[in-house]
Amino acid sequence: MITKATIDRIMEATDIVEVIGEFVQLKKRGANFIGLSPFANEKTPSFTVSPAKGIFKDFSTGKGGSAVTFLMEHEKFSYPEALKFLAKKYGIEVEELQDKPENSAADSYRESLMVVTNFASKFFQEAMWDTGEGKSIGLSYFKERGFTTETIKKFELGYSPDHWEAFTSAAINKGYQPQYLEESGLSVKRDNGTLYDRYRGRVMFPIHGFTGRVIAFGGRTLKTDKKVPKYVNSPESEIYHKSNVLYGLFFAKRAIRDDDNCYLVEGYADVLSVHQAGIENVVASSGTSLTVEQIRLIGRFTKNITILYDGDAAGIKASLRGLDLILEEGLNVKVVLFPDGHDPDSYVRLVGSSAFRTYIDQNKKDFILYKTGILLKEAGNDPIQRANVIREIVESIARIPDSIKASVFIRECSQQLQIDERILLTELNKMRLAKNKKDQPRQPYEELPPPDEPHFFDEPVTAPAKAVESSPTQEREIIRLLLVYGNQIINWDNIANTYIGPFIVAELSDVEFDQSACKQFVEIYKQQLENGVLPDEQFFIHHPDKQIVDLTVDMLSTKYTLSENWYNMHKIFVHEEQMNMKAVILGAIFHLKKQKVGKILEQLRVDLKNAQNPTDQDIIMTQYMQMKKIEKHIVDYLGSVIIK
Repeated sequence: MITKATIDRIMEATDIVEVIGEFVQLKKRGANFIGLSPFANEKTPSFTVSPAKGIFKDFSTGKGGSAVTFLMEHEKFSYPEALKFLAKKYGIEVEELQDKPENSAADSYRESLMVVTNFASKFFQEAMWDTGEGKSIGLSYFKERGFTTETIKKFELGYSPDHWEAFTSAAINKGYQPQYLEESGLSVKRDNGTLYDRYRGRVMFPIHGFTGRVIAFGGRTLKTDKKVPKYVNSPESEIYHKSNVLYGLFFAKRAIRDDDNCYLVEGYADVLSVHQAGIENVVASSGTSLTVEQIRLIGRFTKNITILYDGDAAGIKASLRGLDLILEEGLNVKVVLFPDGHDPDSYVRLVGSSAFRTYIDQNKKDFILYKTGILLKEAGNDPIQRANVIREIVESIARIPDSIKASVFIRECSQQLQIDERILLTELNKMRLAKNKKDQPRQPYEELPPPDEPHFFDEPVTAPAKAVESSPTQEREIIRLLLVYGNQIINWDNIANTYIGPFIVAELSDVEFDQSACKQFVEIYKQQLENGVLPDEQFFIHHPDKQIVDLTVDMLSTKYTLSENWYNMHKIFVHEEQMNMKAVILGAIFHLKKQKVGKILEQLRVDLKNAQNPTDQDIIMTQYMQMKKIEKHIVDYLGSVIIK
């Protein structure tokens, strides 16, 4: 368990904008920052970060909390994992109440896999740098490919010894459980139940997750035997989903954001060579077809992607249709084709960094126009083939969500295709209409419920009426006031030198909250007061209970904020509740009490109807009249406070 003092140091050092900015492209908007939700696919920003309060709120999914909560939601960290990540980021030494051996440090299945892959990464690096076999085979291969020591160490490249159980035996001897060696894909189980190394005799490319932890591996064989697969990659696991991962993104994300562009290549070596040449905003799909999830991952940092192809014409044509997915996500796509026989890795090593950059700048083309040229060249003078090309190009343009951008491409393609622009626009509109009908199927009509029957005060009531059930809104308003004003001092005429928080709690000591989160919040608040602590919003923002954090962030977040220049521009005064705190606080307390009294009165009416003898009826009627007096007192008090 991490000590309270360590947690406090971590919270004080953490800049929530800096932390979340590594995962989401944020733009300043007034006092806050906004961006696209990392938890949902959206085109309009609904994700807000408040540096003053140290919280984020995603209005599209309802998620919210502190920097710790964000890491738990986004990276699926446990609470201790998130704290340790922040501690490492800000150089804070983590103090724990008790030490545990490394093999049992994991407190979850996911963390167990992470611990194993971390050990494997270190094992493969040590095997390459510290053994004769590793130096002569693994290290020499990377050096021959032109990779510097700095690059090799930065990307944590390594070597797996060419022995059946070198890694597996070392891991088991260190206390790692065979279950996690197998499930992480590092070891493979034989028919007799024993394990052997998956990557034996291969140079190793660790695949880093978004936060820099190793989550998987790619292993390349150095043998010429055609029966041996060139690359072996980690299988899918709890920590590795290849459709959600881009190789090199951890090292590239800052450069992608700064340059507002992402270079997309195919393989590990391409990333390493281009990155080493000083072009750090480069990632790879690791040989797999580009997925929507990977595109959206890039879209968090930039709307511009430049595809760096090798000279394989057949491979280019096969990938053209898949790249339409990028257009559909609203990103701008440019394409660079290298001379025949070259890929980004070989070309940058041939011409050097400066010439490589110049070549990209001079040869990049918009994807639509590039695709048009490729397909037209293939179609030649065949009219049927040219008609198919036109249709395929318009299909690509139809995927672009920005109508203005689409119309520009229509105009340019009409010249390149030598066809009337109006014909292309007509075809484009047909495709969009067809897509809209497909995406929005006709909804069946819903039968409207019959109107409620009228009720009269003197009629018998068989159940509590909905109108007087305890309102969740009233309970949540109390929580909001405790968070925002709880540590402010009251200076009213008849009450002074009392904090608002303890005053509210004392006034509601006879009220039981119905909502579980609100009830738990108030109990925690009371407990802190009994311990001599007046809890503030930061206490609840960083509370380990997710339900409490969610409630806190909901109460502190608003989707809209007034411009700082609102009054100066419009000369309109916006009333602030601080101007009349007495009315706000007492109004909230007595409105909640009124709701509770109303609920009790309804129940008493039901009890009165169901009473079997006159004695019970008298008792219930007495209780009813007492509650009516209380209700009148509350109503009168509300009127005097709020009206005056």
